[in-house]
Amino acid sequence: MTVAVPERLATSNDLSQDARSAVADALNPLVADAFALYLKTKNYHWHVSGPHFRDYHLLLDEQSDQILAITDALAERCRKLGQPTVHSIGEVGRLQRIPDDDRGDVHPTEMLQNLMEDNQRLGAAMRRAHQVCTESGDVATASLLETFIDDAERRTWFLYEATRT
Repeated sequence: MTVAVPERLATSNDLSQDARSAVADALNPLVADAFALYLKTKNYHWHVSGPHFRDYHLLLDEQSDQILAITDALAERCRKLGQPTVHSIGEVGRLQRIPDDDRGDVHPTEMLQNLMEDNQRLGAAMRRAHQVCTESGDVATASLLETFIDDAERRTWFLYEATRT
């Protein structure tokens, strides 16, 4: 979904316009996914209960902070490439692939399992975007994604271990 960039926002870059557009097209759904995962993680953080409340509450707060930071880094990477990024919650909703959870009562174990699966989805989507970056010659974005993939794997690991019986 390549969008025309207003001239005043067209940052100079040595990558071709096609490469920059391809990378932004791969990154913007990740921005939306990160926003969706951030809000879902915060939702669970606010609504978790039970005997492991403190541990889960703190874990989800830490993870949500990390996820929120991803949104800014990816969106700013689009802008460094002279490309637009998401503009609104509506656009996030159209681009996101991480499902929302509007239910009022979710068991804590199910919360953690949902987030584990969502972090795996996000990591897989980042790997696909990494491939686009590699094919486009964008080593800076590829490097950024490598760190974020590792972070997603760490979050997945922690969530997995927290749900083991």
